Amino acid sequence: MIALSRISALASTAICSASRINLAFSKRLTRTMASSKLTMADRLQGNDKSVWVTFTELARTTGAVNLGQGFPNYPPPDYVCNALTKIGESGNFMLNQYTRGFGHPKLVSNIAKLYGKLHNRDIDPMTEVMVSSGAYESLFCIFQGLVNPGDEVIIIEPFFDCYEPMTKIAGGKPVFIPLRPSPSTSGENSSADWKLDPEELSSKFTSKTKLIILNTPNNPLGKVFTRPELEMIADLCIKHDVACVADEVYEWMTYPGVEHVRIASLPGMWDRTITVSSAGKMFSATGWKLGWSVGPPHLLKSLMAVHQNCVYTCCTPLQEAVADGFELEINRLETNKEQSYMYTLPNVELLPKKNRMAAMLKEAGLVPIIPEGGYFMLADWTKLGITDDQIEDGSDEPKDFKIVKWLTKEKKLATIPCSAFYGPEHKHLAENYIRFCFFKDDKTIEAAGEILKSFK
Repeated sequence: MIALSRISALASTAICSASRINLAFSKRLTRTMASSKLTMADRLQGNDKSVWVTFTELARTTGAVNLGQGFPNYPPPDYVCNALTKIGESGNFMLNQYTRGFGHPKLVSNIAKLYGKLHNRDIDPMTEVMVSSGAYESLFCIFQGLVNPGDEVIIIEPFFDCYEPMTKIAGGKPVFIPLRPSPSTSGENSSADWKLDPEELSSKFTSKTKLIILNTPNNPLGKVFTRPELEMIADLCIKHDVACVADEVYEWMTYPGVEHVRIASLPGMWDRTITVSSAGKMFSATGWKLGWSVGPPHLLKSLMAVHQNCVYTCCTPLQEAVADGFELEINRLETNKEQSYMYTLPNVELLPKKNRMAAMLKEAGLVPIIPEGGYFMLADWTKLGITDDQIEDGSDEPKDFKIVKWLTKEKKLATIPCSAFYGPEHKHLAENYIRFCFFKDDKTIEAAGEILKSFK
């Protein structure tokens, strides 16, 4: 018994000592973390929040039907997945090693071949193409490589949300201009009804303007800019010596009767345009995170300087697989366009989903804006009969943030608030709209439809 008592006493002493050590370490850690030196860099202050992090996590934790984040919840085309499998089994061990930093030679050659035809010019794969870790990294390299402190960047609203923080982190000043809806001439609300005011756009160009960001087809709206609209933008870029960043990741997803015009193909614009594209969007494999920029050497060299000091190179086997996918698609586009995934994706796969989503939203009492391209649909939620008291959560967030949170928690339907795609002074223009992604399997769309029926 005495021995047991001594053991118990020693154990108690050890526990107390450990507790004192842990307390001391915790206090020291708190003091360290509170140090004014060990804080976020000033250039990142205010840019640490993401609508995707917030609402993707909310959808996950609530088990909601997710029509929020933009990706298909079913497999990509077999041929790109099979290409990757064959690469892994090929025995070519060099495909497991670093490849050329600015893009796998086979891939950049195929990109140059396809985009040369699309732009009606020869493109040098070594100096006029850069492969990146998704289109996102291409955009990051553009802002870091071209924007100096004090430079102004014109951003057309609604915009993909990273444009604003990327501009600020580079030291630039975002200058926002909204697309404004005009009365519909087709009997239904269309993304084509949303237009830039020419005088307002012209007023945004100053001696400090460095870039204008053009997203066509647009996310989240689905607008595809017309040739006259692009010519207006091009004329202003040339007049004010401004570069254009053409974010065209949804380039293959335009619907019947709509033409995707590439601004870099307009007179005088190749030398001042960087076009950004995405394998994730092109082949419906967003998790592969491969993108590329195409443009003149004097612009791309700035991107390359950032890229080589950032990620340096991208995944070799994925680049090889995408290169194989390019070869197949180039051949199909040249010989039998209707067999190409670039044709079947919008016309066979997405078009019925778009029509079904529009019908479901209308039936529930929402007012959809029919997109000309992409796989998102905005809808006015204000006629659902939901009161402010129902969605009030005590925050100072815009109403669309509150309705999206309410829909996710209470109805188990996840969407994205549209005001996330607007600058601070124009968020009120978007409070009535939420974004739905319809690039989902039939089961998911039907599940969302059942939830929407509850509003009838």
